[in-house]
Amino acid sequence: MRGEGQAVWWGRLWGPALAAVALILLEPGRAALAAEPGVPVPPGELQDDRNRGTVSPADIDLVVKVRLAGLWEIPAGEMAEEKSDNPRIQQIGRSIADQHIQLDKFARDAAKKLKIKLPSKPNADQQGWLSEMREAPEGEEFDQIYVDRLRAAHGKIFPAIATIRTSTRNDTVRKLAQQANQFVMTHLTLLESSGLVDYTGLPAAPNPSATSSAPATALNPVSQNQKSVGLPWIVGGLAAILLLAGFFLIRRDLMNRRPSYRSRRPSYRYDY
Repeated sequence: MRGEGQAVWWGRLWGPALAAVALILLEPGRAALAAEPGVPVPPGELQDDRNRGTVSPADIDLVVKVRLAGLWEIPAGEMAEEKSDNPRIQQIGRSIADQHIQLDKFARDAAKKLKIKLPSKPNADQQGWLSEMREAPEGEEFDQIYVDRLRAAHGKIFPAIATIRTSTRNDTVRKLAQQANQFVMTHLTLLESSGLVDYTGLPAAPNPSATSSAPATALNPVSQNQKSVGLPWIVGGLAAILLLAGFFLIRRDLMNRRPSYRSRRPSYRYDY
């Protein structure tokens, strides 16, 4: 009996102990996932990646652009390590290059599923930026060119990614867009941490008055088609009224057919 009691005691002890060990092991992973306290991280494991849904020309264009971004930003980051005298710029270049290697793999995996042909070299503009960096003197001049070109490129692709993320019908493209969004946001933050971004030179946002009506219409479907939204309520109300009327009619019919108490009471006759 004593041995059985010890076995039960150890069994009760091991369960909480293993749970505590698991929490300790998982805590570093949670800390790594958190962008910063209070800022949620999108749960990527909730997204499907089965190549389901139609693929639009804009979807294909995004996959190609993600591939092109890696083709020039990886060598640009390697140049930042070699030509910059600023440890911060060297670190930024290495981080962006390493992350683009991973993002490029995501883009190639998505293109394989979607049967999209990807480019194997940067486009003409990107090759021009790389040439500009190669020809720039080492040090501060290179640093400024590197930050300016990459910050401008990320600023252009960022809204394009958001558009595809919110509009694509294909789950593989949707997942790649979300992954690319996280990488680009990180790269924007890294580049801006250099202290070299000229915010006054960034392109201005479009005037909201030109597009203010479209979001309001999209978020308020009632205003688009008031009759189509009200019709289901009318049909539902009529159906409910008919059901209630039918219920009361059936109940009344059953009550009429039910024999009364007097007709069911036995009749007693006494003959004297």
